[in-house]
Amino acid sequence: MIAKRCAYCQSAILAEQRWVRQKIYDPALDGHGADYRSYHAEPFAGEELGCWEKHQVEQEITRSVYAP
Repeated sequence: MIAKRCAYCQSAILAEQRWVRQKIYDPALDGHGADYRSYHAEPFAGEELGCWEKHQVEQEITRSVYAP
């Protein structure tokens, strides 16, 4: 049974894999309050960054591009 999917790469997060959970609060989500996203914490073989780190890099790039 797949308990979690990575919000970055969309593949399953297996029980033996390390992962990160991000809590997102968005009042526009029909009043449900918080939403959670899971990401792979460790890089896959041959990669330098894990999905969480890649997500963080993309967020920082977006902030720097759209910063006033």
